[in-house]
Amino acid sequence: MRADIVLAEDDADQAELIRRYLEHEGHTVTVAGDGRLALDVLRHRLPDLLVLDVMMPWIDGLDVCRIIRADPRLAHLPVLLLTARSSEDDLLTGLDLGADDYMTKPFSPRELVARVRSLLRRGGLTAPAVTEPAERDSVVRAGPVSLDVARHEVYAYGQHITCTPGEFKLLEMLAEHPGHVLSRSQILERLHGSDPFITPRTVDVHVMNLRRKLRVAGGDDRPPSPLVTVYGVGYKLVDEHPKPRRG
Repeated sequence: MRADIVLAEDDADQAELIRRYLEHEGHTVTVAGDGRLALDVLRHRLPDLLVLDVMMPWIDGLDVCRIIRADPRLAHLPVLLLTARSSEDDLLTGLDLGADDYMTKPFSPRELVARVRSLLRRGGLTAPAVTEPAERDSVVRAGPVSLDVARHEVYAYGQHITCTPGEFKLLEMLAEHPGHVLSRSQILERLHGSDPFITPRTVDVHVMNLRRKLRVAGGDDRPPSPLVTVYGVGYKLVDEHPKPRRG
């Protein structure tokens, strides 16, 4: 699993250490020393993953994350956030802005490599292989939500919505089981298996972000959200069909 990675880190020693560990794994790493340069690099290429420090000059990591999530070309880019801020509010802010995972400093370079591997796996990056045409039965529909799994596209109420890889996988799983309540632990297990880096709180943040995007897609009619919390149990995606329709 080799990837093209952009590392946005203003600490030269830290950046060199991370670069060496990632390149040892076979990845190609481009280092950007500030947020403005990172955005310039990202706009001229489309990497497989961004490792993003929060505290950077010119444009900080949170603003970089906000900007790329608003850019259709970069909206699906997996982002691993690095932060010296350890409070829950700071970490949830990063997730709320679209980061897929975070690490607090100081951290183990080996753990960073493991998290990068996990994010790439979740994003569907595999070893080079012959690409076959996408099959048209990859579309899953549940209520007003439609997901094209092969194209990694989501539509709600006829409007395209942009999702992070984590949000997409969560919505896909709920759409595959419309009307069924899935607990946070079930979601964690089915989406990420034994991945120790995803927490139940991360699931809550993904749900919050998806609800906001579905609400915007619904427009002025303000329809009830199809993504429902069953208190004390978990979440479900309501649908009038007992099973998702494909095709």
